[in-house]
Amino acid sequence: MELKYLINGEMKNKYVFSNIYVNPSRSPFVKEMICIKYEDESLDKILENIKKDGLYYDDFKVCYLRLEKNEVQYNDRLDSLKKIGMAINGEANMHSPKVMLGITKVEGKWIFGEYKKNNFEWHIHERKPYEYSNALTIRVARALVNIAVGNNTDMKLIDPCCGVGTVVIEALSMGINVVAYELNKNIAENAKRNIEFFGYDNVVTHGNMHDIKEIYDAAIIDIPYGLFTPITNDEQIAIINTARKITKKLVLVAFEDMSEQIKKSGFTIKDLCYVCKGKFKRHIYICK
Repeated sequence: MELKYLINGEMKNKYVFSNIYVNPSRSPFVKEMICIKYEDESLDKILENIKKDGLYYDDFKVCYLRLEKNEVQYNDRLDSLKKIGMAINGEANMHSPKVMLGITKVEGKWIFGEYKKNNFEWHIHERKPYEYSNALTIRVARALVNIAVGNNTDMKLIDPCCGVGTVVIEALSMGINVVAYELNKNIAENAKRNIEFFGYDNVVTHGNMHDIKEIYDAAIIDIPYGLFTPITNDEQIAIINTARKITKKLVLVAFEDMSEQIKKSGFTIKDLCYVCKGKFKRHIYICK
């Protein structure tokens, strides 16, 4: 679902084509990509285009992007790398390249372009000093942020029940304009400490989301269910109703089916999926 909102693409055989560029390091699920410069049914045509355009790179390296369904044998892959490298003007650098180039064959077509790889630097957020066992995983939190804002990182995002700041940290790491609220004072302080631990300015307010007056482009709510702070069903419904007043788009995470409550609030459910963590099954609603 993340890729649908991030690049307007649908995964097929563990790869996807898109006209939208997104740094692969934004997604917890994208490993690598090629920014397509040439595509053709034969490698020779790719080589012709490289030579015709006088393609030039300094300190480059060519790699082969292997797909699960491998259409090219090992020796042919090596041969393609050698031919591509010879066709490009400029000096190759196998040990410390400044530019990575990629070649692959998919659905009968050869594809060549600049190669980008997920740096997975966001994994460092797993080391935050304050954590709770029921908190969203880093992967899920990061995906929720991408679902909420898509490819528009200028959107105003809010997490009005932020817990220890798992979602907030992922949003901040992507340069997204995010603010957060947390009702429980101790948890709010822990969220602030987590955010400051990674060098970000504090964006968490200890306060009640029902006091929020500003309107936001999107909101992410992992709805409280009473593990640390007692909460009733009516209070959960009130959270959804307030979300309707402060945001145009809601990504709601719940431990039970809340589709009727969501609809009664005035939201329309656009998408639904499920995520499991141990014995917990979370419902993820995308609402507008």
